[in-house]
Amino acid sequence: MKGRIANMKKIILSIEGMTCSACSNGLEKYLNKQKGIQLASVNLVMANASIEYDEKILNIESLNEFVKKAGFKSLGEFKEVKIEGKNKKEKVKFIIFTVLAIVLMYIAMGHMVHLPTLPWIDIENNPIGYTICLCIFAILFIFYGWDILKNGYKKIIHKTPNMDTLVGIGVLSSFFYSLYSMILILQGDLLAIHHLYFESAAMVIYFVKLGRYLDGISKDKTREAIQNLVKITPTQATIKENGREKIVTIDEVKKGDIVVSKPGEKVSVDGEIVEGKAHLDESFITGESKPVVRTVGEKVIAGSNNYDGYIEYKAEKKGKESTISEIVKLVVEASNTKAPIAKTADKVSGYFVPTVILIAIVTFLTYLLLGYSFADSLVVFVTILVVACPCSLGLATPLAIVVAEGLCANHGILVKKSEILENAQKTDTIVFDKTGTLTFGSLKIAEIKNYSNLTEKELLQYVGSIESKSTHPIAKAFTEYMKENKLEQLSVKEFGNVVGYGIIGKIKEHKMTIGNAKILKDLLIENPYKEEEKRLSQEGNSIVYVVQDNKIIALIGVNDIIRDNAKEVIQNLKQKQIDTIMLTGDNQNTAEKIAKEIGITKVIANVLPREKTQVIQKLKKEHKYVMMCGDGINDSPALATADIGVSVKSGTDIAMDSSDVILTRNNLDSVEHLIQISRKTIKIIQQNLFWAFFYNALMIPIAMGILKPFGVAINPMIASLAMVISSLTVIINTLRLKI
Repeated sequence: MKGRIANMKKIILSIEGMTCSACSNGLEKYLNKQKGIQLASVNLVMANASIEYDEKILNIESLNEFVKKAGFKSLGEFKEVKIEGKNKKEKVKFIIFTVLAIVLMYIAMGHMVHLPTLPWIDIENNPIGYTICLCIFAILFIFYGWDILKNGYKKIIHKTPNMDTLVGIGVLSSFFYSLYSMILILQGDLLAIHHLYFESAAMVIYFVKLGRYLDGISKDKTREAIQNLVKITPTQATIKENGREKIVTIDEVKKGDIVVSKPGEKVSVDGEIVEGKAHLDESFITGESKPVVRTVGEKVIAGSNNYDGYIEYKAEKKGKESTISEIVKLVVEASNTKAPIAKTADKVSGYFVPTVILIAIVTFLTYLLLGYSFADSLVVFVTILVVACPCSLGLATPLAIVVAEGLCANHGILVKKSEILENAQKTDTIVFDKTGTLTFGSLKIAEIKNYSNLTEKELLQYVGSIESKSTHPIAKAFTEYMKENKLEQLSVKEFGNVVGYGIIGKIKEHKMTIGNAKILKDLLIENPYKEEEKRLSQEGNSIVYVVQDNKIIALIGVNDIIRDNAKEVIQNLKQKQIDTIMLTGDNQNTAEKIAKEIGITKVIANVLPREKTQVIQKLKKEHKYVMMCGDGINDSPALATADIGVSVKSGTDIAMDSSDVILTRNNLDSVEHLIQISRKTIKIIQQNLFWAFFYNALMIPIAMGILKPFGVAINPMIASLAMVISSLTVIINTLRLKI
């Protein structure tokens, strides 16, 4: 284990030349051995490498050089998800060689089923013409698959043999032995015509290319969800300079620029409205189908559709720092982390190729010792190499993880590490925060008990001015009241946050303290309003005490709204044998009233943030696998302590979040979806690994000839077709995740 490096920097490089799990494993092992690299993780499906390195020792150029020495090519820093597709030239080439493959098979095997053949390439009447024709076809296919052969050779040189190595050894063995047989035929030994394997060499390359073509299409499909997120934001923006409008690219927008959005346009960058009002569609982030009204002082998110208004907003984030870019970055980084099950599969596949080469060599020598001809022994040798190509093994886990990541992103679930996709299905206990999680956090002032000489509006102006500095959901009830009543915000000095208790500040030389009943104990203030507090609590209110200069001047009841689907989600979780607990800093009466309404039977109330952490620790000691779901502000310590921390946040807070999972939509269904996707993903991966290992466990012995006494045998050509079918099985099974 390497020691922790102080000057850490993280980069994701795009990698060219990886074709199977042995490639990605070989590169990963090579990078992790290099001085200055703390951790490297290579993703086969996304074709990139995530590297944490000491920038005092290494730079991008040295990392690129490491990749090159490992036998691959670095395309520089990973900037966006690309769907390569198949360009016209590639498609034409593939179609041409498909036709050539059909013609080759007709020439090589047509006579076996008594199909008419041309006299000058007839095996009986013109064996030399037949042989030369097959040789020309084989050479054409070798040029077509030159990238495979070249890559296989490189991997041997770099001591990281992979699928291309197996194919290369097999194809070239067949080709050169066939050349030797052709020389014998040209010298008059016509019996050597039965030892020609030109068509096998050619068809192995064709089927490998076919498999690559299909793999490429399937990998592109797994990237679509991520790329669709990128497309949400426009490529241009209209900014105002000296009173004039100017169209620029997103990359040219600077922080502080005034950007214009007109009806029918999209918001170009994240920012804050400084002029105008509009209905915006933010459904891609929030999941809210109805357009929301945004006006001066409110935030806008890049990619939102402007339905009907003219707005000017100050840019707060540049294009590549936008909420959407952060989401894409999180999804890509998550796909570069490895779940434990993936690490196990990678470890196995890392030893797989050398083991197969050893099995093929031992079998070849055994056949020779048993008296089989060199030609027959060679066929078995090549068949083992081709049939064992670990395409399906290489796709089994990473393809499922990337599809699942895209599926989560579509549901507004941002998973930071792929191991969460494996572990979420273990969850047996979910701890929910109340305000902003089980409830909307859309609090309204329900009742005010004013014990001061201030008018109600003056009182709420004091409270609202201080609460405007806070991020707690309760603060919104007071700031909304000030907006609705057009109250001017007063100057607040010496503002402070007393975690778990409330907030403090100074207005007009008066020291103001606002918080729950616990803050009175902290201030050593006698509370004569306990009965009033009890009554308000029984009515489902959260309690806010207002203290001015160490004297209680008001008691305010604030009501919250329970999420529409909270009851249904809790019921569904119970059906899945998952325990649910409400953990809140609010008073017991309010918490129990809401818990009863939605079906939660266990309530832990009146707890401070540090006490929430202690509750989580206690549950873990009881061997519970705990998921904590909170608002990500006061709940941060508990979220970090839980086995899985899930935060319900607005999209604009994504970059600052420290939890394992972020729910960008205000919908508790996402918690249920996360567990469902996790369960299905693990099931798919297990099935993929079973079929990949089962295929190799079945086909390698058949290739070795164990079933020959029963009349069952395969050749290199059938082996290459079987390899394609095994990959297709894994691809089709994985794509079931999207259904």
